[in-house]
Parts: sequence; C-alpha cells; structure tokens
Amino acid sequence: MNIHEYQARELFERYGIPVGRGAAAMSAKEAVKAAEGLKAPYIIKAQIHSGGRGKAGGVKLASSIREVEEVASRMLGMTLVTRQTGPAGKKVSKILVAEAAAIREEYYFAVSVDRAAGQLVLIGSREGGVEIEEVSRTNPEKIVKVAFSLQEGLKDYHIRYALDSLGLEYSKALADILAAMVQLFIEKDCSLVEINPLALLEDGSYLAADAKINFDDNALYRHPDIEEMRDPAEENEFEMKAKQNGLSYVSIGGDIGCMVNGAGLAMATMDMIHYLGARPANFLDVGGTATAERVARAFEIILSDPQVRIIMVNIFGGIVRCDAIAQGIVEAVKTIELRTPVVVRFEGTNMDAAREIIAGSGLQIVSVNSLYEAAKYCVDYVRGGVSA
Repeated sequence: MNIHEYQARELFERYGIPVGRGAAAMSAKEAVKAAEGLKAPYIIKAQIHSGGRGKAGGVKLASSIREVEEVASRMLGMTLVTRQTGPAGKKVSKILVAEAAAIREEYYFAVSVDRAAGQLVLIGSREGGVEIEEVSRTNPEKIVKVAFSLQEGLKDYHIRYALDSLGLEYSKALADILAAMVQLFIEKDCSLVEINPLALLEDGSYLAADAKINFDDNALYRHPDIEEMRDPAEENEFEMKAKQNGLSYVSIGGDIGCMVNGAGLAMATMDMIHYLGARPANFLDVGGTATAERVARAFEIILSDPQVRIIMVNIFGGIVRCDAIAQGIVEAVKTIELRTPVVVRFEGTNMDAAREIIAGSGLQIVSVNSLYEAAKYCVDYVRGGVSA
C-alpha cells in the first residue's frame, strides 16, 4: 500500500525526522489558508502516488500568497503523466503547500528489503533530488548499499560505513535520521521508506524535502492507523474490487486474462504467455477454495478490463479437486453469461473428471491438456490465428 507525501511527512514527524512546515489542500482556498501560516517562498507539490512529479509539472515554487492561489488553481484537477503513471496519468485532487528551504546539498536515502541477501538494506547516494532508478542505470557506482539484519537492526558502524563510502561527514543529526527511518520501517511493517532528497540546508541542519513510504499489505491488519490513510482514488479499481472479494489480483495491461489457483503457477502461466510473444492482462490467484461464487467474481473482475480478449484458466488440483473447480467454472459462466472465449487446463486430482464436466457443459469452453497448449491457443487467438 502506498500513501501520499503529506501523509508520509506526518509519520516522519512522529519518528523525529525533520520535514519542515506544510499542509495538504484540496482547493485553492485551502492552499491559501495553508500558506498564510508559512513563510515565503512556498513550494506546491501535486499529491499522487508517483515519482517524477517535478518533471511532469507537479512541483512549483511560489513567492507570494497570490501566486500560491494561482498555482493551486492550475494544479488541482490536472492530469500528471510520469514514467510511473503510464500514458493515462493520474488526476491531481490534493496538493501539499510547504515552506521552500534554502538547500546546500541534496542526498538520497532509503530503507528497503534486500531479498537476495534476506536482510534489510540502507541505500544512499549523493545524487539526491533525481530519479534514483536513472542513477542506478547510468551511474551505479554512485549508490551505496549496506545490508543489516532485522534482528540486530541498524548499528552505528553501518551508518559510519555508508556515510564514509559516500564521502559524507558523520553527524549525530544525520545518524539519528537514518536510525529513525529504520525504526519506522520495522515498527510499521514497511516495504520502503525513502527520502529524496534529504537536504543539507545552508544553516547546516537536515530536512526531509520529500517523503515516500510503502507498506506491506499483508501486515496492515496490525496497523489500522495506516489502513485509514489509504486513498481509494489512487488504487487500481480492479485490484480494489478483487481485494474486497478476497482475491489476489494485479493488473498488467495485456489482452489475455489469467485465472489460476496458486501464485507460483500464476507466475509460470504469465511467463509462458510472455515466452510465446504475448502479454497477460493480469495476475489473478483465485486461491485454494475456488468455489463457483469466487470463480464468478474472478471472471467479472477480469472482464472489467476492456483490453481482455480471451481468458486462460490454469488449474492444478491439489487442495481442491479439479472436478470441483470445473463445476464452479461451468456454474460461473452460466451465471454471468460470459461472451469472452475461455480456455481451461486441468492438472492433478480428478483432472479427467474435470475435463468431462467441461466437455459435457455445452458451453463454448476450450479444454486443453497442457500449459503450453493453453497459452499457445490464447496467443494464436489474440493474433488472429484461431477462432474460438
């Protein structure tokens, strides 16, 4: 789960990370009210779940209250298109109005998970204020990573090593900020805590000039205060609907809808589609309890995506028998009057019985015997090579 910058700033304040003064606004009038309590110059920042807002016109400076109102009026309601939003962009419904700081230098710092090492990692760079992905691609030597265990936590020697590697002078103020980032990361079950840039000001103090926090969805039950920060307008509508129905769904953007039981099998299914030269529309794990109702909801969610032209169902019968899932598919297809072609593949417990149920249903469902056959049929269909 992602949150907005102004919300991340609130969490930073709780953990003693300096962020400066500012407030969120949803109208030009609210922006003016927020600016009246601050010192000029002001910085106005669009609040969407995306990086690269500055390049897209979502970060502006204002030297007066009147200019704040003018910038806010233009920014609110606009659609920002960044590398992360894709061509559709995201509509700006909230902005952050804050005091602009006199910055001497800008750094990048983040805490995340190093999955290869099985540890947490502190990431730092002197190339703050720009997209770190670009730095990683063009100048990877400018990024320092220091892995540390969750059990032992971030130690002072980790911080000293990171700062020394970056050519930065050690200071207690900077060390306290990095330690607070780790504390926040662990206590709130985050997947990312990022400051870009962490600004060294002209007076020698430090300020988190931007704030980004992502959370592990699976741990949100422990943090109702974080769950309350969710902005449904920023969520993918299909993914939200799936979550409400207890399904694991991620929209990808292709034209072959996928319904699979098991995350690993779902990944293999998408890999096969990619291997054959097409693109899956989604990841959807219907889970081990694929009842007729759950299957029907899964079909509806997949078909909510207008790009889907055919649906591939790939089932391995283990915890749930193939014939039970086949019956659920037949009942679901009848219930929702499915018009999109469906290709099914069963493997495992009672797979022969499942194929018989599909064959005897009288429905336009194509049954095949292997993952490769199912994927190839779907790919050929979207390319116009076969008709369902």
